[in-house]
Amino acid sequence: MKLPTLNIANLDIKYPIIQGGMVWCSGWRLASAVSNAGGLGLLGAGSMHPDVLRDHIQKCKLATTKPFGVNVPLMYPQIEEIMNIIVEEGVKIVFTSAGNPKTWTSWLKEKGITVVHVVSSAKFALKCQEAGVDAVVAEGFEAGGHNGREETTTLCLIPAVRKAISLPLIAAGGIGTGEAILAASVLGADGVQIGSRFALTEESSAHNDFKDYCLTLKEGDTKLLLKKLAPTRLAKNAFRDLVEDAENKGASVEEMRDLLGKGRAKKGIFEGDLDEGELEIGQVTALIDQKNTVAEVMAELVEDFKAACQKENNW
Repeated sequence: MKLPTLNIANLDIKYPIIQGGMVWCSGWRLASAVSNAGGLGLLGAGSMHPDVLRDHIQKCKLATTKPFGVNVPLMYPQIEEIMNIIVEEGVKIVFTSAGNPKTWTSWLKEKGITVVHVVSSAKFALKCQEAGVDAVVAEGFEAGGHNGREETTTLCLIPAVRKAISLPLIAAGGIGTGEAILAASVLGADGVQIGSRFALTEESSAHNDFKDYCLTLKEGDTKLLLKKLAPTRLAKNAFRDLVEDAENKGASVEEMRDLLGKGRAKKGIFEGDLDEGELEIGQVTALIDQKNTVAEVMAELVEDFKAACQKENNW
């Protein structure tokens, strides 16, 4: 069995493996490395000021001749400036999330840009199809960072979304091995998006202390919290203890917002403050125990997928 093929405009990639556009991790070094290794690299605009994004796009174009894209949270405060930069710099692939896909999909497609939207339910996947997106990422709640309120696992979500839409479907959430890619394919996915595995590579812009700490995490060391704000999967640390204690005491939205403050994710992921920072990472980190290069990760994913297929044939 071969790796699935992603038939999406502007997406001429060797493997149906997309790197998540994660805040504070997905800079030009990571995105270009993934694209050069045969996947699709994404820049994470959610943690970049407009001028920083432009710089990363330009550096990515110098570092790879392969396709790459930009992930844009639609609640970004300078969204118009970000979208204009994407067009001006000739980026042909945009992944959108955290907002209504109808807002920007038509505008982007008029510019010849492929649009993929991230959802956490079959209901919103159908809305994406109606909005005219080119493909959908269905992300289960195993994923790190911001998450859907439905708390649907990837194993349940992918078949439900596959029934609901006819568009190309990309599975995400808890995927970090070749075996998981095979499982997603069997469930109906045409490709996968992988975040945490790439967040902990050498090329990720996350702080090395953050990476090293996440490599020690075991089962149960991440939890979905901050549900009164935006559900977010966090690794255990002193700040998470404060969040959990506040939620258990019934803290209000305003109290939770005050506790979170500003810049917590940057402090934890980018600056390496393992006590006071917000450590966003997925459940799949329990399966990762060493820091590799992107090329090594991609080679392992492909080989393990092939081995899993062979095992399946022997059933």
